[in-house]
Amino acid sequence: MSILSEIIKSFPDEEFVKAPDLDKAVIGIDTNEMRLIYSKAECIVETMLNSRCNQDDAVEYLNHNVFSAYVGKGTPIWCDDMY
Repeated sequence: MSILSEIIKSFPDEEFVKAPDLDKAVIGIDTNEMRLIYSKAECIVETMLNSRCNQDDAVEYLNHNVFSAYVGKGTPIWCDDMY
């Protein structure tokens, strides 16, 4: 079972803001604000696999369209774990 599945199972009454096609990149949850935490490194890998693009294109897309987006109170946390 994935981390996201476990989180949803543990908090059935919560509605989480999820990034499309990046479920495998969820690495945890901020229980204070009930926000999902995503691994940036895993987001890059998933974007490369899903879009069949190279790393530079995936990073550019994610930086511009995902990591910098504010989508309200439940905006996910993007963990900078690439190093």
